[in-house]
Amino acid sequence: KRQRLMHAATIRLWDPLIRLFHVSVAGVFVANYFFTEEGDDWHTWLGYYACAWLAVRLVWGFVGPRSARWTDFWPTRARLREHLALVFKREPHRRLGHSPIGALVMLLMMSAIATLGISGFLMQEVDALWGADWPLTLHAWAANSLATLVVVHMAAAVIESLHLRENLPLSMITGKRRAPSEHR
Repeated sequence: KRQRLMHAATIRLWDPLIRLFHVSVAGVFVANYFFTEEGDDWHTWLGYYACAWLAVRLVWGFVGPRSARWTDFWPTRARLREHLALVFKREPHRRLGHSPIGALVMLLMMSAIATLGISGFLMQEVDALWGADWPLTLHAWAANSLATLVVVHMAAAVIESLHLRENLPLSMITGKRRAPSEHR
């Protein structure tokens, strides 16, 4: 009976495409930041793979299920203000999907991935820029910014998991999340 109650209290939140996107770009980040050398074939192709996933995710934000849609979690000023007020009061912010601050960090990470893809392409494929320093500088800045955002994202997921008493990283793996009380 307890298992049935637990099952009834969970809902499917993250669809398989969102979860595959997440694990794919996370894997590419780890591989390219820690294990491959800039300019190597593996580094380049993994970067193109991440950019392809980014393009798919951008489209999915318009045509995917509710939790994947940009309109569901776009970090508007009002949403950010409300979330920050709850953070400062140390009250939980329960919502399905990304919190407004989490959405902002996610958008910044996606922007960093796009910047990495564009600057990497410029360094590798645009003959007129060979020898120019700015694409390499931009690429390094975007990689380090993404690394910082990844650490913030992971720390926030752990802190929010403790605060909400719910394993948020596990929900990205399983696709299921505990339903807020209004959904039960």
